[in-house]
Amino acid sequence: MAAIAATMVKELRDRTGLGMMECKKALVAADGDIEAAIEELRKNSGMKAAKKAGRTAAEGVVAVRIADDNSYAVMVEVNSETDFAARDAGFLAFVGKVADAAFAAKATDMAPIAAALDAEREALVQKIGENITPRRAVLMEGVNVGAYVHSNNKIGALVSMTAGDAELAKDIAMHVTAVNPRVNTRDDMPAEELTKEEEIIKAQPDMAGKPDAIVEKMMVGRINKFLAENSLVEQPFVKNPEQKVGDLAKAAGAEVSAFARLEVGEGIEVEETDFAAEVAAQLQG
Repeated sequence: MAAIAATMVKELRDRTGLGMMECKKALVAADGDIEAAIEELRKNSGMKAAKKAGRTAAEGVVAVRIADDNSYAVMVEVNSETDFAARDAGFLAFVGKVADAAFAAKATDMAPIAAALDAEREALVQKIGENITPRRAVLMEGVNVGAYVHSNNKIGALVSMTAGDAELAKDIAMHVTAVNPRVNTRDDMPAEELTKEEEIIKAQPDMAGKPDAIVEKMMVGRINKFLAENSLVEQPFVKNPEQKVGDLAKAAGAEVSAFARLEVGEGIEVEETDFAAEVAAQLQG
């Protein structure tokens, strides 16, 4: 068996864009013949993409596209397995294509966008060695729609307003990414959320033994506080805590109609793995 030099692994990696361990395995199987290794890798590329598709992708980025007249915007989430891959130029270029396609279609469902770009997704999986998943698309329409993506590209928000300018809508979208309100106004809070909060409040130690009238009074005060803290328009504006978001909008003759917020990986269950054991297994393989 031919000795596999590091320079050979590097050359194959440079020519294919595949991971170092996979390149080394291919060279070992091809007895050091780089061209033969490339041929076998090409034959197996489809199989590899299918295999990678079963792995959990909970990292990634959020991207937005907004109309020139601020009448609508689209926000997408595209996932990778690791944050390292999420910073890859090829991955980010693919995210751009997903965002552009979703924007052009005013998409609210990622499925048709993902299907249209699946061949490019599989090619990217082949290149970077990780599962890639276009996950979600959100559309927001209105008189004045603003968008903001946090500097790490992990959290984004869209805000629709009845009036105002693009900068105001963007500022409120930035607030949404930072503070994460549950609802726009207190009237939007789901009844089940209120019931759950009431049960939590009643179970708190300082409620024990108090007359019903006192409990009810304390309950009202704490529920009001809960609603104010979790309703966008009642939250102190992140850039000026002396002013509430609703008052900021009102000063511009506007109201916030709706908002949407995406955070990469939220709701995805990630299986805990022993990283050291995984590396050891790859080296032994």
